[in-house]
Amino acid sequence: MKSTEYLYLFIFFFLLSLVSSPASAAHDTSIIFTTLGRSAYAFDIFALPTTHPPTKSNELQLTDGNSINFNGHFPASLPPSLLSHLPHHSHKIEKLPFHLIYVTERNGTHRIFYDAVFHGISRSNERRAILEFPTRSESTRVQVPLVGVEQSGGRISMKDKPSITNESLIYVSTHEDSGVPRTSWAAVYSTHLVSGSTRRLTPKGIADFSPAVSPSGIWTAVASYGKKGWTGEVEELDTDIYRFMTLDGSGRVKVVEHGGWPSWADDNTMYFHRRCDDGWWSVFKAELGVDSVSTQRVTPPGLHVFTPAASTTNKNLIAVATRRASSEYRHIELYDVVSRKFIEITRPVSPHAHHLNPFFSPDSSWLGYHKCRGSDTLLLENIRNPIPGISLFRIDGSFPSFSPSGDRIAYVRLPGLYVVNYDGSGLRKISSRTAFSTAWDPKRKGVVYTSFGPTFASESTEVDVISINVDDKDLNYKQLTIGGQNNAFPSPSPDGKWIVFRSGRSGHKNLYIMDALEGEAGGLRRLTEGPWTDTMCNWSPNGEWIAFASDRENPGSGSFEIYMIHPNGTGIRKVIQSGRGGRTNHPYFSPDGKYIVFTSDYAAVSAEPISNPHHYQPYGDIFVIKSDGSQVRRLTHNSYEDGTPAWGPTFIKPVDVEWPNGGYPCSFEDCHWLNVRPNVSVMDASFGLGSAKIECAH
Repeated sequence: MKSTEYLYLFIFFFLLSLVSSPASAAHDTSIIFTTLGRSAYAFDIFALPTTHPPTKSNELQLTDGNSINFNGHFPASLPPSLLSHLPHHSHKIEKLPFHLIYVTERNGTHRIFYDAVFHGISRSNERRAILEFPTRSESTRVQVPLVGVEQSGGRISMKDKPSITNESLIYVSTHEDSGVPRTSWAAVYSTHLVSGSTRRLTPKGIADFSPAVSPSGIWTAVASYGKKGWTGEVEELDTDIYRFMTLDGSGRVKVVEHGGWPSWADDNTMYFHRRCDDGWWSVFKAELGVDSVSTQRVTPPGLHVFTPAASTTNKNLIAVATRRASSEYRHIELYDVVSRKFIEITRPVSPHAHHLNPFFSPDSSWLGYHKCRGSDTLLLENIRNPIPGISLFRIDGSFPSFSPSGDRIAYVRLPGLYVVNYDGSGLRKISSRTAFSTAWDPKRKGVVYTSFGPTFASESTEVDVISINVDDKDLNYKQLTIGGQNNAFPSPSPDGKWIVFRSGRSGHKNLYIMDALEGEAGGLRRLTEGPWTDTMCNWSPNGEWIAFASDRENPGSGSFEIYMIHPNGTGIRKVIQSGRGGRTNHPYFSPDGKYIVFTSDYAAVSAEPISNPHHYQPYGDIFVIKSDGSQVRRLTHNSYEDGTPAWGPTFIKPVDVEWPNGGYPCSFEDCHWLNVRPNVSVMDASFGLGSAKIECAH
């Protein structure tokens, strides 16, 4: 190489080193955030026989208890590429009952695994247990990662709803930026298991969910917005059912208007769910003709029925998740669309547990689903970050914040205020009162600011900002605000002299600044003023800016953008909004002040919300942006509600941190809209159809 070429290369890399990026500007730091309810899931995939009465003794746990495992699929046949991973006596293994494809969140990101498992009798004889494959030398579970392990170029993504046909894995991924704010990144892909080549089957600019491959493998059906896009709904998505060629995505056509979660009985018969105009979620059957499609409601009103799985051996038999009017839990049941009879599967085994998203074995003799296996043990769950040098963690709590040195974390559990060391030790309950939005004083060691009072409340609700020294034995707190008119979200200035907070004292939630030591009594100044909501404020490390969320462009709409303002009230400017009507909330500066982490619906939803547990805002993901509004980076990819991020000054080793006391038992709510039970008197769901009308709008 010539000397001039070396010179050009040197200049190029020197200039490249000057370009600011989150990795270089905030190296060796950590971000923590909350996911609503996620720490209580502990999902594994289980199965029960359909040919025998369900009992605890014949329920099988198919997955290995590592992280969470969900949305399984039993392939009708195993491709040669997977058969090659099995032991030499694979001619025997092929006849064993369970070859499982599923989604797992182990190692900080979504992956799709193949497991070969079989069952036997446990020593206790209390329940059937999955055993490992015996080989000549030792027992081994055959487990093959299929996609999600490459993460090339720092690429992170959600994976969902996998299935196999021939040598191709069909699944949802969010690894491609839609390029449009408030537009879902979810799309269906096909990966060839031998070559690893991946093809996008969803057209550019379109979002697809819940793919189902027909028994022949020729067709794939999806729930999709088409070109109309997401409008902000978080209960039933406004999707239609589309069908296309599995090979290359060609021949795409809408076959059903208004529907989700398709499942094939044969290449011309499909089941799907929709919420009817009588208020009940129901399953429908679609017969696909050459030039027409006929649809029929097959499950009755009086109970919610959703996420159907069709039997390919009996096209009149479906497995469904139900929410009966008499139950607080979703259960898996069989339903015969001809006899119109339900057969309960999971309730006799686990009446007080939620069971999600059923799927049949190829011969329909077994029914798979996922449910919580027990307690979760993680205080901090490491999430793989696409930005090097920054560790990313989900905390089992809400509204976390780092101490100035980064060695301690304050958080709340709604109710209760807690402090814990970043390694999980030294857990202390500071208060039993309902608190939210924690912040540490940068100068006075051990002083934490928070608010006592209800969340999501009106302007006049009694909520006050307090300070408390978590190192004091008596743990007495000092009330800093007066009058209790929804004073919340305190954030101290870097010199520790002032607190910015939001208050509803004027009849609108605006920002105020008060004395950090004496509160309002030591001085109070209004920072923003207007008939809107300014909230979730955070002071920059250099003291020059305050970031906050506001709906000032459309007050009362629920649409929030992030703004910055100088503490003297000048220089207000918008940092980012998430498309028209979007939500960007909870801004928090990086330790050097050059970046802001926040939560947003910038990437819309990534899965049908009803297929997951309860989330008020299933579109929430964590993003990072430069404080000048450039270089938006998505950090989390999932179908949950991620929020309340905080950025700390130290790098926590990117490994899971377990609770010292073993964690908390599995406990989470089902989708809140399933608690609405319209016209319960129409029928008692434990009795057949009765005389209720079963048709609703197609």
